[in-house]
Order: sequence, then structure tokens, then C-alpha cells
Amino acid sequence: MQNLRIEQMLSVLWITVLLHGCMTAQQHYQDTHGVQERRLTVGTVQREIRKGMSGAEVAEVLGSPNIVTTDGEGREVWVYDKISTDVTYSRSSGGIIVGLLVGGLSGDVLAGGGAGGSYGKSAGAESKTQRTLTVVIKFDEQKMVRDFAYHASRF
Repeated sequence: MQNLRIEQMLSVLWITVLLHGCMTAQQHYQDTHGVQERRLTVGTVQREIRKGMSGAEVAEVLGSPNIVTTDGEGREVWVYDKISTDVTYSRSSGGIIVGLLVGGLSGDVLAGGGAGGSYGKSAGAESKTQRTLTVVIKFDEQKMVRDFAYHASRF
């Protein structure tokens, strides 16, 4: 009889546990920054730009310049001036929700009771970084790269 009562009580007992997770900051960053935004880097300039390249080849590698001007001798100069601010916020949270329902049948009357509780916790951090990259490409009279320079900073 005792075992039957325990089995009845266990049959109306329920517990729900909810655990919640978030994306990492790196996953959020990858979702919001496209390939084009990461294209112009010091490494790309060092690896891809060479003296003797045509303007079309430079544009294929770096994209369109911000400024096109001429020097004192009428030769074309392209300037790429990029400023980037990355703000990354990482947040994680988790929690547990527990519910308990106990009931029984006594004669023709159904009696029951319930209790519940929850616990939650969250934490986060924010990071802000600014970067600048200036690339100057100088062309000769035949519109081929004669010289280039770059400057990068990060703070």
C-alpha cells in the first residue's frame, strides 16, 4: 500500500529545468561584419600591392579609393582612409526554473498543491577598439603604381 501511494505521488510530480545560452561575442562579430569590411588591411596592402600594377588591379584588390587627386606633376594619387570602431558586448545568462506539483485522490475529492521557484544569473563585458588605416598609392604617367605607403594605428 505504501509503495502504491509513493508511485501515485511520483506520477503527478513534475520538474522543468530551463537552461538558456547565448551566442559568443565572436559569433555576433562574424554575423555583423562582412568580407568587404575586413578586406582593407595592412596585410592585404603588403601582400597584394606592387609597383607596376595598374589602377584596375589595385581597385580589384582594395576596392574604390576614398580620394582621387593629382600631385604637382599631374600624376594620379589614390588615398584610402579607413576608420573603424569595433564595439563588442558579450553577455551570458542562465537560469533554472523548478516546478513541483503534488496531488492525490482522497475519496471523491482531488486535492493538490504546487510550488515553484527560479534562479537566474547574467554577466557581461564590453570592449571598444578604434583602428585607422591610411594607404596612399601614387601612379606614374602610364597610370601604373610607382610608389605606395601606409600607416595603421589601433587604440
